[in-house]
Amino acid sequence: MNLKWLEQWFEKIEPKGKWSWLGSTYEAFHTFAFTPKVVTRQGSHIRDAVDMKRSIIVVVIALIPALLFGMWNIGYQHFLGAPASSPASLWDCFWFGLLRMLPMIAVSYIVGLAIEFAFAQYRGHEVNEGFLATGLLIPMIVPVTTPLWQLALAVAFAVIIGKEVFGGSGMNFLNPALVARAFLFFAYPTHMSGDKVWIAAKMWGNDAIAGATPMGELATGAHPSASALDMLIGTIPGSSCETSFIAIALGAMLLLFTGIASWRIMLSVFVGGGLMGLLFNLLSIFNFQFTSSCRSTTTS
Repeated sequence: MNLKWLEQWFEKIEPKGKWSWLGSTYEAFHTFAFTPKVVTRQGSHIRDAVDMKRSIIVVVIALIPALLFGMWNIGYQHFLGAPASSPASLWDCFWFGLLRMLPMIAVSYIVGLAIEFAFAQYRGHEVNEGFLATGLLIPMIVPVTTPLWQLALAVAFAVIIGKEVFGGSGMNFLNPALVARAFLFFAYPTHMSGDKVWIAAKMWGNDAIAGATPMGELATGAHPSASALDMLIGTIPGSSCETSFIAIALGAMLLLFTGIASWRIMLSVFVGGGLMGLLFNLLSIFNFQFTSSCRSTTTS
């Protein structure tokens, strides 16, 4: 496809003179469509057409399986608990979830990118591409019933406190998406309870059906209501798009295949999380036994 006309249009609108302060914004959109004009001329550098923006786009593509499945599952869980004369079709479930997710995605991108662009213009830096992935991740890892105003606050907090105060992308030691999730959990615990999940009960309201998660059921000694296959496929209640192991694994394989992700880092997350879980579990058992022993000694 010949995009010469688009390149000429970008050259025509390039900010100059009194509008040169908009250079960061212009550069962000221009490099989204074309390879950056500014390249290194000296020193040892690897010449590669895949820049940061292209890498982030691959990450966004890797999120698509989990996003599409999450949209369907939102509708599936809704119609599963709703009285109906006949089961909802695949399209009915997907359409319901799509209408629930689109406003959340729009709010995330609008708020986050507005802050990103504002900081870039103020500092005179280029707009970083990282929020293309972060802006999609945040609505995917929160409950579908999260009010839009709370989501907007979480996104603003994540971008400003989680990234920009440290100097922006590459200098932050916190993951902005997880910062947004943590902010919602601690700021609005009634909406983000750790042992409850929500199912959208009506199209545009905040009503929900709450129920214990399989992990919560296991913690109380009860038999989990969901089978291992359900949890593998993801047909269980949960945050918007994080229930399906298969869909997430497909995205992970794409990242590994393209070299965007490192298997060492992925493996270390599971190993580290598992070891810490075992450690805290052993500490809780030791504390319980120690407390029981002290009570027995006091009683005798």
